[in-house]
Formats: sequence, structure tokens, C-alpha cells
Amino acid sequence: FRAALAAVWSEAPTRRFALFIFVSILAYSAQDLILEPFAGVVFGMTPGQSTAMGGMQHGGVLAGMIAAALLAPRVGTLRGWATGGCAVSAVALVALALSPLGGSVTLLRAAVFVLGVANGAFCVGAIGSMMALTAAGDRRTGLRMGVFGAAQAVAYGAGGFAGAAATDLARLLLDAPSAAYGLVFAGEAALFLGAAYLAAQTGVRARTLPLAERHGDSMLAALR
Repeated sequence: FRAALAAVWSEAPTRRFALFIFVSILAYSAQDLILEPFAGVVFGMTPGQSTAMGGMQHGGVLAGMIAAALLAPRVGTLRGWATGGCAVSAVALVALALSPLGGSVTLLRAAVFVLGVANGAFCVGAIGSMMALTAAGDRRTGLRMGVFGAAQAVAYGAGGFAGAAATDLARLLLDAPSAAYGLVFAGEAALFLGAAYLAAQTGVRARTLPLAERHGDSMLAALR
């Protein structure tokens, strides 16, 4: 097993894509536990209002996934959707970091929705790219999938903890809660920009439709 795993890890495309998965999911999950507290602490939203805003983000994720699934077969490549989704996610997080300056709830909600849409688009591009890279025509498909799945799982757990811990630390060091949250959001934006760069280096150019035709069951399993 170790020899097979080492052989898979020695493949540069596999290594780069695993790193992309780790960085992008780290950024994605880091805002998961702090977005609603941010809305409550900085904008004075009630728990019901901040929860509704979280639902708006999840609705954006669904909209982004549907839009990417419909458009990707005709517009761009899997790599382009993953890269673009990460880049737009970074822009949305910068808007979140700056939103307390104007105190605009409308800007906050717009940034949250755009963040959701961009997250959904990058997820479709990432999952499709993962299917393309794992199906390389040899017996190591399962190992590649395992490497990518492990990178995702570790990053998701670490991101949630890191986002919450970084926010608490920033609030201890800075007087203004808005500045503390803004600093963390800016860090997440930097991670998404790094993920966009890594996605651009993966070399996956396939479109979604042929991929779905060849590996539809695997893609459904990954989405579940």
C-alpha cells in the first residue's frame, strides 16, 4: 500500500490537485462558523436574521452549482470554472471584510450571496476535475480518489477550527470586532487566491459533459 501511495503521490498533477483541494476547502470551511456571528456582532442582526443570511449563502451555492452544471459543457473548461469560482470567492470575502466600513446590510447580503454562488461554481469545477484526474486509465484510480478525499476531509475540519480560533485570537488582539473579522476574511480571500493559482496549474481542460457521460455514477457519489 505504501509503495502504491508513494507512486500516486509522485505524480505531479495528483500532488498539485491535492494541494488545490486542501487550500480551497480550507478557505471554504474557515468562514462556515464565523459568518453568522459576524453578522450578529458587527451588524446587530438577531439569530433569526443571521440564520436567514446563512440560508441565503447556501441558496447561492445551489444556484452556482446549477449554473455551472448547465453552462460548463458549453462555456469554458473545468479548470476555468474551478479557477474562476475561487477568484470570485476571494473578491466576495474582501467585500465582506470591507462591509462594516459602510455599515450596509445590503452590501453584506449581496457579498454573502455572491460568495455562495462562487463556492458552488468552484465545487462543480473541482469535482469534475477530480473525476478527470482519477480516471487515468490504470489501477490507481481508487488511490487517487482516496488522496483527494483525505485532503478534503482534513481541510474541512481544520478550516472550521482555524477560522473560529483565528477570529477569537484577532478579537483578543484588536479592539474592534469588525477589524478582527475583517482580518480573518482577508486571510480566507488570500487562501482562495492561492487556490485559484493552483487550479490554473492543474492542466485539466476537459469539459463537463463528456466527463459526466463517462463517469456519471462517480460524480453523483462525490456530490453526495
